[in-house]
Amino acid sequence: MSKSATPALHNPILQKHVRVFDAAKQVALVVGASLFVALCARVTLPLPFTPVPLTLQNFGVLLVGLSLGSRRGFAALALYLAEGMAGLPVFSPIGPGGVAQLVGPTGGFLLAYPIVAGIAGWIMENGRQTFARAATASFLAELALFAGGLSWLAILTHSVSQAVRWGLYWFVFAEVIKIMMAAALADGWQRIRRVRQ
Repeated sequence: MSKSATPALHNPILQKHVRVFDAAKQVALVVGASLFVALCARVTLPLPFTPVPLTLQNFGVLLVGLSLGSRRGFAALALYLAEGMAGLPVFSPIGPGGVAQLVGPTGGFLLAYPIVAGIAGWIMENGRQTFARAATASFLAELALFAGGLSWLAILTHSVSQAVRWGLYWFVFAEVIKIMMAAALADGWQRIRRVRQ
């Protein structure tokens, strides 16, 4: 390191600017991630045999968690829920929107999103970041997602079998594809970051 650069590192004004810039960058990542999930929610396919639509949201949640890590992933999805509760059009357009969407058939899935992103991020952070780890993190996070979603459906329908019919059977194949896509993209991003460092 050159002698001219060393005093700049100890300059309190410069350090403050660096901290402010870093904080702004983190906020931008969290806000951008919440908007990415909102865009994924627009890709929705209603199914005639269940009130739960097929959507790309879960893929977005997994990718956010894997890419941003547990804390920022959790924060991004908590912000996403807050945006939806405030009436912003971030949820799937199939539902009523706002708080009503959180108490409807998809409410359990939506409310689980911050935890899902947190789990995926935590597993990805705590080990060698490979495709296998990303796929495992996504799979375990999806277990939490469906535990929340099916539990809420069981409460609404007063039937576990009805909850499983509405919220699980029709989605397994699509969720496997989403897990593989999220894991592949997260692994590719990590490889790019390692090469650039």
